Amino acid sequence: MTTIIVLFNLKDTAQVSEYESWAKTTDIPTASGLPSVDKFAVLKAEGLLMSEDNSPYQYIEILEINDMEQFGKDASSAVMQKVAGEFQSFADNPLFIMTSKIEA
Repeated sequence: MTTIIVLFNLKDTAQVSEYESWAKTTDIPTASGLPSVDKFAVLKAEGLLMSEDNSPYQYIEILEINDMEQFGKDASSAVMQKVAGEFQSFADNPLFIMTSKIEA
């Protein structure tokens, strides 16, 4: 299984309420419904543990992918291309990190 972590801030032109509404009504239901996605979550950073500092990122997305080949097909669908374009209108240079779990 591959987990994709997306770290991002909103563009200066994006409104928090507009982005969060879009995430709840479009992004989360659409991405969660993909055959290749087992779990999808959007998290809002609240700060750094044991620090008064702000997080360097406002939002984190976590996608648990069960099949990367299928994910490629899912991501290239017309529906996901539309969602990805909308996401890009909100997110300022998102960082996509592919990860794998270290098992004991």
